[in-house]
Amino acid sequence: MKDDFNNKDVNTILSELNSSVNGLSEEEAEKRLRTYGYNEVKEKKESPIIKFLKKFWAPVPWMLEVTVIITFILGKFLDMYIILFLLIFNSIISFIQEKRAEDAVELLRQKLNVKARVLRDNKWKVIPSRLLVPGDIIHVRLGDIIPADMKIFDGQILLDQSVLTGESLPVERTINDIAFSGSIVKRGEASGVVVATGGKTYFGKTTELVQSAKAQSHLEKLILNIVKYLIVIDVILVILLTIFSILEGIPINDVLPFSLIVLIASVPVALPATFTIAMALGSVELSRKGVLITRLTASEDAASMDVINLDKTGTITENRMRVENPIAFGNFSPDDVIKFAYMASDEASQDPLDNSIILCARENNIKVEYQKLSFTPFDPTIKRTEATVIFNGEKLKVIKGAPQVIAGLAKVDQPTFDKKLEEFSSKGFRVIAVAVAKEGESLNLAGLVPLYDPPRPDSKEFIAEIKSLNVKPKMITGDNSLIAKEISKEVNIGDNICNIKKIKELPDQERVKAIENCDVFAEVLPEDKYLIVKNLQSAGHYVGMTGDGVNDAPALRQAEVGVAVSNATDVAKASASVVLTHEGLVDIVELVKTGRRIYQRMLTYTLNKIIKTLQVVFFLTLSFFIVKFFVTTPFDVILLLFLNDFVTMSIATDNVRYSSKPERFSAKKIVLASGILSILILIESFFVLWIGFILKLDIPEIHTFIFDMLVITGQLTVYMVRERRSMWSSRPSNFLLIASIIDIVFVLFISSLGILVYPIPIIDSLLVLAIAFGFTVIFDTVKNISFKTVGI
Repeated sequence: MKDDFNNKDVNTILSELNSSVNGLSEEEAEKRLRTYGYNEVKEKKESPIIKFLKKFWAPVPWMLEVTVIITFILGKFLDMYIILFLLIFNSIISFIQEKRAEDAVELLRQKLNVKARVLRDNKWKVIPSRLLVPGDIIHVRLGDIIPADMKIFDGQILLDQSVLTGESLPVERTINDIAFSGSIVKRGEASGVVVATGGKTYFGKTTELVQSAKAQSHLEKLILNIVKYLIVIDVILVILLTIFSILEGIPINDVLPFSLIVLIASVPVALPATFTIAMALGSVELSRKGVLITRLTASEDAASMDVINLDKTGTITENRMRVENPIAFGNFSPDDVIKFAYMASDEASQDPLDNSIILCARENNIKVEYQKLSFTPFDPTIKRTEATVIFNGEKLKVIKGAPQVIAGLAKVDQPTFDKKLEEFSSKGFRVIAVAVAKEGESLNLAGLVPLYDPPRPDSKEFIAEIKSLNVKPKMITGDNSLIAKEISKEVNIGDNICNIKKIKELPDQERVKAIENCDVFAEVLPEDKYLIVKNLQSAGHYVGMTGDGVNDAPALRQAEVGVAVSNATDVAKASASVVLTHEGLVDIVELVKTGRRIYQRMLTYTLNKIIKTLQVVFFLTLSFFIVKFFVTTPFDVILLLFLNDFVTMSIATDNVRYSSKPERFSAKKIVLASGILSILILIESFFVLWIGFILKLDIPEIHTFIFDMLVITGQLTVYMVRERRSMWSSRPSNFLLIASIIDIVFVLFISSLGILVYPIPIIDSLLVLAIAFGFTVIFDTVKNISFKTVGI
């Protein structure tokens, strides 16, 4: 579309759109509004009811739902109600947390309330930009946001397209050029015909890419893998139990309730809810530090992030031109160069180059006292500005502009002039030349003023910190390689500068490898950022992406950790999973640290859950083979789930340290480490059972005795696995400690009074507590070795 309109003159376009320079009538505009729709990008939304129902359509809910059906068939209604409660509670918690995040970002999704000057019924009117249609005649001027893609037929403007293309330098647009929706007018005025609105604009096309981009949830993959391992164990044990029952002549009806116990014990009921709570608490913690989480899994993904793509313009840099050390010629000084450049500038024009000169003079306390007689603003045809002034009692003519133009008008030491220009060009600087002449005399070159978009003051510090966390930074820019190299050198990102155009020509595997090795990508187009993220992900990286503009939005959505900086556009914020509220990037460091703390908490919960599951299913199965009766009841197992799983959700508040390297959940490693400890705890469980027989407890008392053991060992296991070193290395959070104490005291209380379980003497329960504590201290040493061996 854009190419078609670029290649056609205004009259042809007006004819095709059945319009004229006199604009449309209101009646015609209403008809076209019905045909083309509003000038806005529609968001794809899903019904809240459907979203909630989807919480019941996943591996963990499936297992619980099957269990509910089985308990109903067997008439075990109390068990069924408890499992149903756990299922619904988990789904509600997850839905509420996600809904809160979506509500927060919905405010960011609202498009800018842009107004447009439009010619309707031969009258200029100001209307909401969403009411524009193709064929409308609009007028834009200094400070306006271009409301729709327009073909200019009158005037000329300087546009800031950095939010669209990533280019830090403004561009000139004049008659027969197209100005894209979302650009900002920095100078001049122009009228044009609207050629595209809504999703058909450059802005809209980019936003459509945003909607199609989506990162895979690594959390869902982890849960699925863990459930897969547990199901395999379940099936094997049930098969063995069935064979044993047939051989021993035990009725199948007696085996079915046990199969139900195994199934119930294996389902990680609270795992999704615990992850959700931990990430929600982490999000609240980060919000106090100026980091807003808009996608709940972002903090978990931040723990695994090993590459972060940093958009240069407005992210690493300030997105405003600044003066580097000016070079003076002849008898002039650097201050003189700035003074004369100041005289040939006009603050009212808001030209970025003029603004940089004026700012330089003010920041360096260069006072310029003069009387301006005349001023000629910048004109693309002559590529310079001119001013006639009275300075120190003399009438002067001052000009500034493109070096080649000034060199043709003023006296220049050409070899020195060319050498300096070459030096600045090699650093990627933009250069303007300044010349001055007394009345009646020829122009003399005063000097050269190099300009560039400098890094933010904290960018270098951020790069150093993110590297210390073993996250590889990569810079992405639409600017050329020279500018990219200079900025990269200043912030110490790396020396491998790549041109994305050359990389795109490589075969798939070579392209992925090249993108992995690059430190900086130059001359990047919007779709290239998305390509870079996808290729890094295909190489197995967890990718972060920062940005501020519409052009960054697809990559922000695709990345595991999309970070919109503080001055980002609404589309960028809506696409990102993280929004910074403070200037600069240093808050990303806190995001990574917090994410890694959340990882440690969730690793503790997951290890504990798997250990307890393996302990319960193996112990109950093997003990049945030995003693020919179930050592606990189905209801006890349900109660165990309720007490242990939901109390251990307090792990989400635990005090932990962050790792110095990216964290990755490996279901295989986690299950292996859990298996080693499960074997030890299984030995402990049989020891407690043996003690029960020594105490000559009857079967109902054995049930309570073993129930106490399962609850208490579950709580103590948390404290053993929460530390990768000795369990005494750090202090747990108050909430975790209090929750565990209440849990154990509650179990001792109901066991001694016979509430919900068969009563046993309090001394027996305390004996279980003492045995469990002693074994935990011994096992802690073995844990340190096993964790180090498997690499968690």
